[in-house]
Amino acid sequence: MSRCLSDRAIDHVVLDRGEVANSWRNERWDSLRLLTPNWQSRLPGYHYDGDDPDGFMTMSEVIAFISNYAKFVSAPVHTNVAVTSVRQNGEGYQVLTDEGAWNCRALVLASGAFSIAHVPRFADAVPAGITTITPKEYRNPGQLEPGGVLVVGASATGLQLADEIHRSGRAVTLAVGEHVRLPRVYRGRDIQWWMHVCGVLDERYDEVDDIVRARNVPSPQLVGTPERISMDLNALTDIGVKLVGKFAGINGSKAQFSGSLRNVCALADLKMCRLLDTIDEWATEMGMDGECEAPHRFAPTEVEDAPALEIDLSRGEIKTILWATGFRPDYSWLDVPVLDRRGGIRHDGGIVRAPGLYVLGLNFLRRRKSSFIHGAEDDARDLSTHLACYVGQGSTRAPH
Repeated sequence: MSRCLSDRAIDHVVLDRGEVANSWRNERWDSLRLLTPNWQSRLPGYHYDGDDPDGFMTMSEVIAFISNYAKFVSAPVHTNVAVTSVRQNGEGYQVLTDEGAWNCRALVLASGAFSIAHVPRFADAVPAGITTITPKEYRNPGQLEPGGVLVVGASATGLQLADEIHRSGRAVTLAVGEHVRLPRVYRGRDIQWWMHVCGVLDERYDEVDDIVRARNVPSPQLVGTPERISMDLNALTDIGVKLVGKFAGINGSKAQFSGSLRNVCALADLKMCRLLDTIDEWATEMGMDGECEAPHRFAPTEVEDAPALEIDLSRGEIKTILWATGFRPDYSWLDVPVLDRRGGIRHDGGIVRAPGLYVLGLNFLRRRKSSFIHGAEDDARDLSTHLACYVGQGSTRAPH
């Protein structure tokens, strides 16, 4: 957004509570890699230019990428400035920080969707003696005490951490709720390549039937590895990870799990096959069938006949619970009446229901790719066009 505003000669500042790329520096586990290939790492006027376009950035590489971009665009960043309050002030906004106050005509909230780890309400009922941890706090298996681990959540984070922790020698049980199963590679190409060329990632928020539902779909089961492996539930059960259903609650010392595991997995398999059908149809229409591998389908998710419906946490088999149950944004400092009953911000494609207020970096903000690094460019250009019109410096029609 800073680059887009600079292109329009709109004076602005960027306030960051920490350093540039702060969350990547301080809130990620050691082995994490981006789940998108390097060729997708691009921002306005800047892109990956290394010798491994099909690889996946490590955390140190992501930090360098973002830090170098800040220098490349000469972003007017004020680091280590924590925003404590935002309120309306006449026709604009007053932004209070621990370094003083700022007044502005327009304001872009780019703090993202991953500020606070989301854990279920019943987490407080976990019996004493069991350690609980979130992915923001987790760094590597060495910080966990010996004993079994219950990983809750089966999206990309849950799968990667279940795999890593199991390979460290600990018994792992994975609680599986709704999830999106995707292969890393299909017909010889990365699944992200297919979704890019087929137009799936460019689908707009005003083109889907239920945008609220689309914005709450779990992140896909993808991990980035040099071997480009597919990480799904079958890969985990093959190495000994035990599957149970969605963590439904705690009754006394007993963790209770949903009995819908088989149905949830079957639905994920079905949706994956539908996406692969879309890819196959597009490849045929484009005359690509002779240029890539033949279509194929993946084995259905294997579920044991009678998955456990409860685990007695007092027996000592589980020593740690890792809540890989997603994240949510933090708007505790936003004193503007634009939040819904769940604490989310009400907006129309990033245009908030308050004049001159915008939000950037949320899931499916304007396009299906909005939550990826490369998805920020189109969203920022659209919103900067609207912002420019609002502050009277736009010569083109603002997007709807």
